[in-house]
Amino acid sequence: MAGNPDLRIRDLAPMVGITERAVQRILRELAAEGFVEIEKIGRRNHYNVRPEHHLRHPVEEHATVGDLIHMLASLRPGGSAALSD
Repeated sequence: MAGNPDLRIRDLAPMVGITERAVQRILRELAAEGFVEIEKIGRRNHYNVRPEHHLRHPVEEHATVGDLIHMLASLRPGGSAALSD
């Protein structure tokens, strides 16, 4: 979602191998914690990942969402993931 904020839940669910309902639940939880902002645009949602938000766990609280995205992107072929502003 960091690289495609207009991605539909219907398309994301099979990409990560979980149900649409599970994606909806996870996105609601991420939004409630401030990791993602969900903006309704017409009939679609726009998901804005907040890269500056710090992770919750005490061991990882020094790291941000952006740090995690960049680390995971470096493991993928091509090694990049754009963050939306």
